[in-house]
Amino acid sequence: MIDDRIALRLLRSPASGVPHDVAAALAVVAQHVGGLREAIARERLALPADDRDTVFAFAAKLDAYQKDPSVFPDVPPPAPATTQVDAPVALTESVAREPGAPMRARQPHFSASALNAYSDCARKWYYRYTCNAVEDRGSSASFYGTAFHTALEDFHETFVHPEPAHEEQMRNQVRGDIARAFGGHRDDFDTAVEYELQVRRAQRTAQRYVTWLVAKAKRAPFTIIGRELHAAMKVGGYDFIGFIDRLDRDDASGNVAIVDYKTGAIAESAAEYREKVRTFHDFQLPFYYWAREAEGDRVATLSLIPLKDASSDVRPIELEVVPVAREETRRNSSPVGTIGIADLERARVKMGELCRVLSDGSLTAFPATDDPSACTYCAYKLACNDRPATPEEKFAR
Repeated sequence: MIDDRIALRLLRSPASGVPHDVAAALAVVAQHVGGLREAIARERLALPADDRDTVFAFAAKLDAYQKDPSVFPDVPPPAPATTQVDAPVALTESVAREPGAPMRARQPHFSASALNAYSDCARKWYYRYTCNAVEDRGSSASFYGTAFHTALEDFHETFVHPEPAHEEQMRNQVRGDIARAFGGHRDDFDTAVEYELQVRRAQRTAQRYVTWLVAKAKRAPFTIIGRELHAAMKVGGYDFIGFIDRLDRDDASGNVAIVDYKTGAIAESAAEYREKVRTFHDFQLPFYYWAREAEGDRVATLSLIPLKDASSDVRPIELEVVPVAREETRRNSSPVGTIGIADLERARVKMGELCRVLSDGSLTAFPATDDPSACTYCAYKLACNDRPATPEEKFAR
C-alpha cells in the first residue's frame, strides 16, 4: 500500500488531473477520515459529476503507481523504504491559542446581498467575502433563477408597455424567451431529464406570469422603464452597487414601482417582509428605494414577484411606501401592505453601520447562525463545524 504522504503529494501534482481546489479540500478531509483513499472511497465531498470522475480516475492511477511509477511521469518515484530506529518522544509544554487576527471586508464596494449574508450568518459572510472559500459550481435552483431572469429581461425588451390586447403575442413571446434562455444553460444541469423538467416548470410559471401581467395592466396601465437597471449610491460614506430586476412607471400618476423577481423562497406576506426589513434581515428593496429616490423617482411601491411554484398563481408581495405604516402583525397573510419611510430610513442607517463594522478591522470572530433553516442551501454547510442542528438531528442525538 502506498504511503498516504506520497499519495497526497501525487494528488497535488499537476499530473493528478484533479483541480487544485478539489485537491486541497480532499487533503483536508483525508486528515479526518483515516487517509486519502478513505476520503475518496466514502465520497465525503459533494462534488459535481466532472470533478468526481476526475477524482476516481486519480484513485485508479494511484493503485497502479506502486507497480509502475511512470503513470505519474512528472513525479519522481518514491524513495526506497528505510529502517528507522524508534527514538524516545520528548513532550513539550502546551502553548496558548493565538489571539484571533482582525479581519475586514476586502471588496471595494458593498451590496445589499453581502449585508443580507452577514445578517443571516456572520460565518457565511466570512467564508464568502474574506477568505475566498471554495464554493460549489451552483445548483439547479441557481441556474433556474439565472435563466428565468434572463428570459424576462428579453421578454420585456419587446413588451415595454404590456397591454391586454397583446396577450396572445405575449404568451408566444415568453415561451420562446424561456426556451432560448434555458437553452443557454443546458450544460449546467446534471442530466437531460433535470434540464427538461426545469424548462417545463419555467414554461408553466411564465404563462402564469403573463396572466398576472395582463390583469395588472387592466387595473392600472404601466410602462416598464428599466430592466436589470444598475443602482449605485453612497451609504454612510460607503459605495453600494446592485441591479434592479424591473422598474415600472404608472401611466396615470407617474409613480414608480421597484420589482424584484424571486425564484426561491420569499416572505409569505407583506407583513412578514416588512418585519424582515425592520429587524435588518433584508436590505435589498430598501437600498433600491433610496437609489431610485436619489435619481429623482417617486417610488410608491416595492414588489417581490414569486416565480418558483408553477402550480400556483403569481401572487406578488407588494408594499406601498407611506409616511407611517399601518401596524399589522406577522400573522396577517395578505400579500399587500405598507412600509413606512422611517422603516426604510432605519434600514439605510443600519447599512452604513454594518459597513463600518465590516471595514474597520475590529472583527476577530464570526459566529455561525443559530437558525438551522439558514444552513439549508448554504454553500459552506459542510465546512462549518458550528452550524446549528436541525430539530430532526437534535431528536436523533
